Amino acid sequence: MHFFNRITLQTPESVELEFTLAGIGNRALALIIDYLVLGLTLLGFLIAWAILSVQLFDLIENFVTNGPNFGLWLLAIFFIIMFVIYVGYFVLFETLWRGQTPGKRFAKIRVVRDDGRPIGLQQATLRALLRPFDEFLFIGAFFIMFGRREKRLGDLVAGTIVIQAQTSIVSPTLTISEQAKLLYEHLLQIADLSPLLPDDFAIIREYLQRRGAMASKARIALAIKLAQQVKNIIDLEKLPENVTPDVFLEAVYLAYQKRD
Repeated sequence: MHFFNRITLQTPESVELEFTLAGIGNRALALIIDYLVLGLTLLGFLIAWAILSVQLFDLIENFVTNGPNFGLWLLAIFFIIMFVIYVGYFVLFETLWRGQTPGKRFAKIRVVRDDGRPIGLQQATLRALLRPFDEFLFIGAFFIMFGRREKRLGDLVAGTIVIQAQTSIVSPTLTISEQAKLLYEHLLQIADLSPLLPDDFAIIREYLQRRGAMASKARIALAIKLAQQVKNIIDLEKLPENVTPDVFLEAVYLAYQKRD
């Protein structure tokens, strides 16, 4: 069962770290916010450059007879500075904020190296320089959606991945309802939990920990889907009467730990 796209990385010290990949939705949200901030920054520069260039052009035109050539030079410098601001925005924030930009911080995602370590100037620069190629014809989105590690071209070249940075949504303790506490003993009698693997149990536990932070509609849909898969694994025809998927999953969580 794979409801959370997780990845396990091994550090140079042979320590295994587990992360949840950010997903294209969170990355798109972060990019929208970043482009709003970047757009305001570029607009401010554009206004300042327009005022400065007019003054410079009027000043130098009095000494240089070939005024149009000077205008072309100003235009070239303008585009170079615009590109530097565009690239520098992502490089600066991702380097100083340990893989986050304002948009990524809002979306609670972060860029890390393939071994789980924070990115540095080199990785941030490579990702920023390749961003225009990723956004051309949505090539980056294509790679993210169909790649196993959800990497765009910049990630592939820089050796990075984008993960969820929020950890507070996972509660260290589970809230188990009284109905589930009564149900789990009955479940041990009517169902064989031996086909339920440790990985399956881990998914159930993770859902129960994360469900409090989910939107109601998404939580209900995920609980139904997960409960159905658990029923199929343990060969249970239907849920006991008046038992919700959440209560069933709580009971399975308890029963799995109490099984012989």
